[in-house]
Amino acid sequence: MAPTPPERADSVLTRSPSLAPLLARGAALSPFRRPDPAAPHPRTRLVLPGLRPDPARLAAYATVCGFPAAADTLPLTYPHVLGFPLAMRLMSARDFPLPLLGLVHTSISVTRHRATPSAAFYDLAVHVDGLAPHRRGTEAAVVTELRSGDELVWESRSTYLARHRTTHAKEQTRPEESPELPVVEEWQLPGDLGRRYGAASGDRNPIHLHPLTARLFGFPRAIAHGMWTVARCLAAHGVPDAAEVRAEFRAPVLLPGTVTYAADGGRFALRGGRGRVHLTGEVGPL
Repeated sequence: MAPTPPERADSVLTRSPSLAPLLARGAALSPFRRPDPAAPHPRTRLVLPGLRPDPARLAAYATVCGFPAAADTLPLTYPHVLGFPLAMRLMSARDFPLPLLGLVHTSISVTRHRATPSAAFYDLAVHVDGLAPHRRGTEAAVVTELRSGDELVWESRSTYLARHRTTHAKEQTRPEESPELPVVEEWQLPGDLGRRYGAASGDRNPIHLHPLTARLFGFPRAIAHGMWTVARCLAAHGVPDAAEVRAEFRAPVLLPGTVTYAADGGRFALRGGRGRVHLTGEVGPL
């Protein structure tokens, strides 16, 4: 019988952590990680109470992602940006078993229970929900929750993959491809998109900023943030106040580049040249 995991303990923060030192610490510890689905993981839930989104940063984020800049509600993806520094603090900690360098954001699911006014105060909480075997390695799930008082108004679950040799490669297969969606728009993405999104979101991972820093991690050019791709698709698609969204990140988007946004009903996709699929997703009312 497997031992019962320890209870989560809340750690209350007084401010959002700074991302730069967390990235540096995570990078320094990465060579010592030994990813394993059975490894222990952080049981701390980080809580940031009384958070109010900064209007200037919110406006910059809305602009770079294609949302209305003057909207009085948060874009559906923006609470992820608010929670990302807390997630990075957990994933750069000594008790997180996966290497931060090379960690790939593979999917996100979001439930917005009602509209989230941009001028309101919220309590933000983030925790690591567990590890699971993946056909290409080990995947960690990170849960972010946004509350207004005692009411849960927004929640998400992101998965992050650490690639390594695994005996599970033959046990898991990618689901069958859905029929190709019709193209709605074509987008020309500039070379500085990663720097613009990084300035608005705070996520200045070097793979997104410049070709030289991206090459250090095996990319021929800088790549777009995965969360920018899903945000841009949702800005084009439109999302009801109470909604569920699921998206899977399939392949990086090189910058500069040309992509096509395709959609039909609640399904959407982002594709590149030669039919390469970068992102697939689905949005619907709650």
